[in-house]
Amino acid sequence: MSEHTHPHTHIAPDGTVYEHTHIDDSHSHEGGHPHSHGHTHTHQNTKAVLNRLSRAIGHMESIKRMVEDGRDCSEVLVQLSAVKAAINNTAKVILKDHIEHCMVDAVESGDHEAIEELTAAIDRFIK
Repeated sequence: MSEHTHPHTHIAPDGTVYEHTHIDDSHSHEGGHPHSHGHTHTHQNTKAVLNRLSRAIGHMESIKRMVEDGRDCSEVLVQLSAVKAAINNTAKVILKDHIEHCMVDAVESGDHEAIEELTAAIDRFIK
């Protein structure tokens, strides 16, 4: 039984590119055919996520300047905490969107691999 990984790309209607890796095990699929994605990903909050990420990046740049300027450590820590919260809230938006759209499509099409990928992603994010 051979396993192969390959990247898989989805392009949203707004042009946003989403990539992930599939693991193909041709012996475990009916008729020996490799897995194919039968659903499309619709992301309702792409623009909001990009705006949140842009703000977090700008905030990180200002924190970097604070460190370069020798600002008080407690001030830097407070700002880092704010960025951490912003990143976590951005992840919540992405997760909610993913569950409401991608996972619904995956369940409807019987794509059990997508559920396993989501579980693995959540495990990595929570660490």
